[in-house]
Amino acid sequence: MQYFLTLFILIFFQFSHANVQTEQIAPDFNLLNSYGEEISLSEFKGQTVILEWTNHGCPFVAKHYKTKNMQNTQVEAKKANVVWLSIISSAPGTQGFVSDREANELTKLRSAVPSHVLLDSKGLVGKSYGAKTTPHMYLIDKFGILKYQGAIDDAGGRGFMFKDLSEAKNYILSALDELKKGKKITDSATKPYGCSVKYSS
Repeated sequence: MQYFLTLFILIFFQFSHANVQTEQIAPDFNLLNSYGEEISLSEFKGQTVILEWTNHGCPFVAKHYKTKNMQNTQVEAKKANVVWLSIISSAPGTQGFVSDREANELTKLRSAVPSHVLLDSKGLVGKSYGAKTTPHMYLIDKFGILKYQGAIDDAGGRGFMFKDLSEAKNYILSALDELKKGKKITDSATKPYGCSVKYSS
């Protein structure tokens, strides 16, 4: 009996804190966007997709948006016909939780251009991807294979708030460029930095 209990706990822990690996199929999911429409990852098969875990109350996210670093990256991705999905996994009552109306207001206020803002208040999608920080970025190719995961750039670490993000290496744009050229992505997994994702547990 003790064996099965231990096995159940291990399986539950692994599922609830799953981590996807680069060069493997990205887990499909269904979430409502900020307009109440159901969006699934599988509907974008044949297109490159970027997942951005976000939390407007996080100082790291705030800097990326205040400096237009995130918006500029979104614009470049859009030019390349990439689908950009911003995902909010903050639980109700925690930093970054927003209603659909508030999510739309934030998008407009920040002049952001995601394809969709997806609401994941239960954190199921975030946990299935192992999203740890905001921001935490994932790049999925047209075949549904995860090609990159990690930070948006290499500006993390001590003194982040004082750094000029325009001088940082943008991992997302570099990965998109290499993907377009059919090259192996040099930095396929980096350490994400930012605030912890505010899951319910």
